[in-house]
Amino acid sequence: MRLFVFGYGFAGSALARRLKAEGWDVVATHRSAPDALVADGVTPIHVDDGKGLVRALAETQALLLTAPPGPEGCPGLNTLVPALAQAGAFPDWVGYLSTTGVYGDRRGGWVTERSVLAAQSIEGARRVAAERDWLEVGRGMGLTVTVFRLPGIYGPGRSAFDRLREGKARRITAPGQVFSRIHVDDLAAGLAASIARPRAGGIYNLCDDEPAPNLDVIAHAAKLLGVEPPPEIRLEEAKLPPAAMRFYAESKRVSNALAKAELGWRPAHPTYREGLASILAAGA
Repeated sequence: MRLFVFGYGFAGSALARRLKAEGWDVVATHRSAPDALVADGVTPIHVDDGKGLVRALAETQALLLTAPPGPEGCPGLNTLVPALAQAGAFPDWVGYLSTTGVYGDRRGGWVTERSVLAAQSIEGARRVAAERDWLEVGRGMGLTVTVFRLPGIYGPGRSAFDRLREGKARRITAPGQVFSRIHVDDLAAGLAASIARPRAGGIYNLCDDEPAPNLDVIAHAAKLLGVEPPPEIRLEEAKLPPAAMRFYAESKRVSNALAKAELGWRPAHPTYREGLASILAAGA
């Protein structure tokens, strides 16, 4: 069995580790530095190597796309659809990683996969378009395309612990503000569950069970480290850069009920408390 990852990063490497442990072969695209892929036991293919892409896709059972869309759309779609057609390839599963940002701001209300999409940022709007494009390609080419809407992803090397240790953690107060999140290993488990139960046109929210303010996460991480949490600061006084302000401009609670019901998936870290404890126990 072969997994092909377009955009080998935090999420892609987590799924690769999980499937390699089950005996899968993994290949992934790169643009300049394949050393990290080779170190992980992953076969690198340059994104501009057309013949290499065709050969790899011809023997691929699962295709994961993680790269964010730009002004010209999803780079994975523009690169891989011609290669898929040339290879005559029909992977059993094609997974596109999107974002819960497609729902926009819900003032703390709940959203499900059936909620109306109301992206408020350019990035969110591009994700909406990329979702639509991949689902249309799936219908047109007879591919089993599944979309996953993800909140903030955290895990070893990318958590509140790292920000605290670097002195970059901030406890910003914004009344009523809550976010969903997901541990990277739970994300990989959700993707693996979907690979085992592929459904064409499926859309799933993968997130934990407890949306919470970010300042609560920072405070709990500080407690686990035995350090004083940073002082609270009001959002209007934080002077955040535009990208961070877009993050705080949205508040919603994301339901994961559909993924649980259809995929039999359950997050091993149902809240940030279990997730942070697991990271600390692993020495990260």
